[in-house]
Amino acid sequence: MSFSARGLLSFLFIASSFLFFEFQNDRQRAAASDASAATAESAGSSEKHTVFAASAPPEVLWNEGEFTEGVAVRSDGLVFFSDIHLDPKAKGQILVFDPSTKKTQVFCSASGKSNGLAFDMGDRLWACCGANGGLRALCLVTPEGAMEPVVSEYQNQVLNAPNDLLIHPSGSIYFSDPRYIGPEPLALDGMWVFRYDPKSKKTSVATKENRKPNGIEVSPDGKTLYIAETDNGTTGLPDEKPGAVGRMQLTAFDVASDGGLSNRRVLVDFGKETGIDGMAVDAEGRIFAAVRAASRSGIGVFDSTGRELDFLKTESLPTNCAFGVGNDASTLYITAGEGLYRVKIKSPN
Repeated sequence: MSFSARGLLSFLFIASSFLFFEFQNDRQRAAASDASAATAESAGSSEKHTVFAASAPPEVLWNEGEFTEGVAVRSDGLVFFSDIHLDPKAKGQILVFDPSTKKTQVFCSASGKSNGLAFDMGDRLWACCGANGGLRALCLVTPEGAMEPVVSEYQNQVLNAPNDLLIHPSGSIYFSDPRYIGPEPLALDGMWVFRYDPKSKKTSVATKENRKPNGIEVSPDGKTLYIAETDNGTTGLPDEKPGAVGRMQLTAFDVASDGGLSNRRVLVDFGKETGIDGMAVDAEGRIFAAVRAASRSGIGVFDSTGRELDFLKTESLPTNCAFGVGNDASTLYITAGEGLYRVKIKSPN
């Protein structure tokens, strides 16, 4: 695709806006959180936590990426995560971390700009692949690390940029389809949450009520879906003039027996600050959310009503999180900035 000089300049402007939104540097965050840092220092170096086991920063497991996302843990305990490259010519990659050896290696060297990842009941790995040179599809990742697009269109229109997903206890796959970056034209009339049924192989719109859905999770009983609405006011198109920041909220929906979503309600409203990216829900139903607010970024823990239970600050902006399995179930793995981290929670998960 060729651009005029004006179009190219516009694209670079949008890309730089995305960089500001997604890769805010440590100096900016430090300035925004001076007051809270001073308060913490005056109270002492030990920060009290009710959910997290320690006040120390999360342990660094790997920090050699560009923009990590979509952490997911397989039933054997291996930890998979995406590394998204901003260059449209770079395809991104999926890496795997082995807790027993503490080694990280490449699982898929061309992931089609994979973002959110999730394992189904059969241990098959699913991926949301975005735009900006990506596959723009819900994909199945083969055991050999190849990407197989499963849903790339809705009613013959190409998807925007699938972002995050969850595997419902029923087997259905819900995935969000916003757009934050990429020069590819938008074909759909909006940014929605879709539901894909692997049995019937049919795709339907689960809800259009969130203007720009991002992270997505489900309650342990499967009756409630949690969706982060993270509307930064731009789609990243080359000639687009960024608009005002929209809703930054954590929302909840009831899940009907047919898979439909209803009864939208706001659990947490972040105002004009950046809200939530990815999420994880533990066995007790607590929501662990990657909060990207400039004044306080880290992992927020909320109950099912949106009441904050705990907050763990992270040095880099967090993107997603997931729990380990088996004896590692009390470990929360976190993607943030350029790396993969982990932290313990107090109660067995």
